[in-house]
Amino acid sequence: MNRAIDFYFDFSSPYAYFAAMEIDKLGEKHDLSVNWRPILLGAIFKKTGAKPLLQTPLKGEYAQHDLERTARLKRLPFALPVNFPFAALAACRAYYWIRRQDPDLAKSFAKNIFKAGYQMRLDISDPQTIIDLSTALGLDNGRIGPALQSEIVKEELRSEVSFAEQRGVFGSPFFIVEDEPFWGHDRLPTLDAWLSQKGW
Repeated sequence: MNRAIDFYFDFSSPYAYFAAMEIDKLGEKHDLSVNWRPILLGAIFKKTGAKPLLQTPLKGEYAQHDLERTARLKRLPFALPVNFPFAALAACRAYYWIRRQDPDLAKSFAKNIFKAGYQMRLDISDPQTIIDLSTALGLDNGRIGPALQSEIVKEELRSEVSFAEQRGVFGSPFFIVEDEPFWGHDRLPTLDAWLSQKGW
């Protein structure tokens, strides 16, 4: 399998939560692996001048309504996490630390982060919440705390954010297949069609 879907997302993106619940199934449909690549949009927003969706006048009010409507359509529980919007620094660092050991476990961890935040309303910006969710997957809680401060992990996250920016990623969720970009959860049907028709 030499093709893959690169799935860029920020844990603080509600639309990324919806995408996270669907993207692997789409990958399976097209016999493609999905590379989950969490990033920090705040760093990219400094370049684009954007700000968090729900903090944007008019657009924020619409988005709140649309998020609730989308959750009903997808039949998914939905509520904004505590302290929203937030920086998902600890979650991103933990993900990349776990991925170094077990990529599949890292993906399960990411899904659990989204569920904890957007279904259970836990504070997923809190490092202790991240440690608790990691240990729930069987990871050593004596290692995950120090891992969040690991220079290797910090540099890996910085590199991922920088590479995402170089590839033109500016929002979340963002999908790239063979350099073809698709921005937004609502582009999943378009991505599906693109893969089915092998482009157009």
